Amino acid sequence: MRLKDKIAIVTGAASGIGKEIAMRFAHEGAKVVIADIDEEKAKATANEILKNKHEAMAVSVDVTNEEQVELAMEKVVSAYGGVNTLVSNAGTEFISPLEELPFSEWKKLLAIHLDGAFLMTRACLKGMYPRGKGGSIIYMGSVHSKQASVLKAPYVTAKHGLIGLCKVVAKEGAKHNVRANVICPGFVRTPLVEKQIPEIAKGLGISEEEVIKKVILKDTVDGEFTTTMDVADVALFFASFDSNALTGQSLVVSHGWFMQ
Repeated sequence: MRLKDKIAIVTGAASGIGKEIAMRFAHEGAKVVIADIDEEKAKATANEILKNKHEAMAVSVDVTNEEQVELAMEKVVSAYGGVNTLVSNAGTEFISPLEELPFSEWKKLLAIHLDGAFLMTRACLKGMYPRGKGGSIIYMGSVHSKQASVLKAPYVTAKHGLIGLCKVVAKEGAKHNVRANVICPGFVRTPLVEKQIPEIAKGLGISEEEVIKKVILKDTVDGEFTTTMDVADVALFFASFDSNALTGQSLVVSHGWFMQ
């Protein structure tokens, strides 16, 4: 019970990595807020946690909408009194060569990843600071926070940006014992990645099998996908590490796809 009685908000928690983190946090004793733009899926995930006799609530929120973020935070504070941990996980992807990339898709992706992270962080910090109980802000980066791949200009840009935001939060939050760190997963076989495989295949003119073997997993040490459980383990580590000794850092979880 490493998070016993802690309150954790996980955005994009209705499926994929976010759901795995939420389930793991609940198992470790946290009261988990399932924050997602898909209200029905968010409620389903919360109910799944409740059936396992853990505590959870669902909130519908578009993380790019300032008013919705503030309202969601009001609901959380009303229900639980405050927040100890934020996992800013909501994200999306768009595959396109740069010269064909619609500006609208560029703006949409950066808004979800960066505006969403900023708005959720600000809303949490406004409560964390005066409570005086510290806290942990965890951003969902990527190996693309460290290096680039073709066809992913807005995604790579956004994931690099999260590291910059994290470092500022780590410095500003230190006097309040609020820590900030970034998880940088390799390819995780979520619905988002499954959608990318045929898009990358089309963009590169190769088969989907070749995309997996020669693009996605080519540089791993064992030819394996990172799992949602791998990422949840790191999220738990960051959330339960109660010291400023570990802040402003980014940890790559990629089966060696990227080595620092």
